[in-house]
Amino acid sequence: MVKVGIVGVGIVGESVVKVLKKNRDIIRARAGKEIVVVKGVVKDLRKKRQIDIPLTTDYKEVTDDPDIDIVVELMGGVDEAYEVVKRALQNKKAVVTANKALLAYHRYELQQLAGDIPFEFEASVAGGIPIIKALREGLSANHIEGIRGIMNGTCNYILTKMAKEGADFDEVLKEAQELGYAEADPTFDIEGYDAAHKLLILASIAYGIDAKPEDILIEGITKITRLDFEFAREFGYSIKLLTIAKKRGDEVELRVHPTLIKQEEMIAKVDGVMNGVSVIGDVVGETMYYGPGAGGDATASAVISNIIDIARGGKCSPMLGFKRPLESGMKLGDPKKIRSHYYLRLEVEDRPGILAKIASIFGEKGISIESMLQKPAQGEHAFLLLSTHSCLEEDIQQALEALSSQAFLKQRPVMIRIER
Repeated sequence: MVKVGIVGVGIVGESVVKVLKKNRDIIRARAGKEIVVVKGVVKDLRKKRQIDIPLTTDYKEVTDDPDIDIVVELMGGVDEAYEVVKRALQNKKAVVTANKALLAYHRYELQQLAGDIPFEFEASVAGGIPIIKALREGLSANHIEGIRGIMNGTCNYILTKMAKEGADFDEVLKEAQELGYAEADPTFDIEGYDAAHKLLILASIAYGIDAKPEDILIEGITKITRLDFEFAREFGYSIKLLTIAKKRGDEVELRVHPTLIKQEEMIAKVDGVMNGVSVIGDVVGETMYYGPGAGGDATASAVISNIIDIARGGKCSPMLGFKRPLESGMKLGDPKKIRSHYYLRLEVEDRPGILAKIASIFGEKGISIESMLQKPAQGEHAFLLLSTHSCLEEDIQQALEALSSQAFLKQRPVMIRIER
């Protein structure tokens, strides 16, 4: 028998307990052993739960219990979760976690602590999609040339509704909150941080990159309007919040931001609350992974998969997929040196000569305009929607600063990168 303790018995924790009971026979057959949750840790013992396991408020009753084989950390957060996992590993217990924030900041310290102790984290990225196993095992013969992912269901739901119904951001966000797709405070999702944490985990497995969220480019979706979708449709694009990793020689670009991407791309077809991850390997080419990225049952499926692997006697050392450092010494690229095409939305005075002034400012930075739409004037103002040819991030940012100081501009330009 394999005895499991769960620290954090919320929606996912309850689902883990229920699925282990409901699918007991097939799980026992696949694991070769009975898997039983013997204790759970919660903040409030008075709260009613639909499971029947012993509960406590002291996580040490799980991490320090000599009879518990696997500690499952589902409490969320960073600092306290780190202490819980560290203590479990120090007590030589296998660990399973779904905590992407914890891993975004402490994955390399935890790998060092774990050593040969099994440490699994499939549920930390894209919920029920087995992307960790795919990268760490299925694609291990490949140099990973690039990763593009839709890994936040809240943002994808909002952008899908805006694209299909012409709705405003605030309106769709409120609906997403009412449906339970967005938190009461949605900042972590809509500003891109949740997706960035997941990208950093994948980048460690794909490239051996030890970066923190503060080291990479992260932008959210709050500035996108229906005008941006009109431009996207006109030129055959979808707008998605993408996590992007790109190998450039011995450097790796890591970035999270709204992106215009051609509608025929596979990743552009991932709609609603679903997640999708495209991985390009130098041997296999492009592979695509699609499924539910959040929710109790989808996340529990990944957690239990990890528990079964450990029960079978499987080890995941080293947990991030490298037995020794990469000889190529991959390093994080400078966000200022990203090269991309760019889309801009400009609200300007509706008078002659404005476009020439804009083109002149771009020209001074070596940037040329590729395409443009002008929306009908609203009073004395007009909207210019334009895209550029390929240029450096630092050049477009300097051009935006120069534009922002112009009297003819009514508000700061909105910029979206174009992925080709």
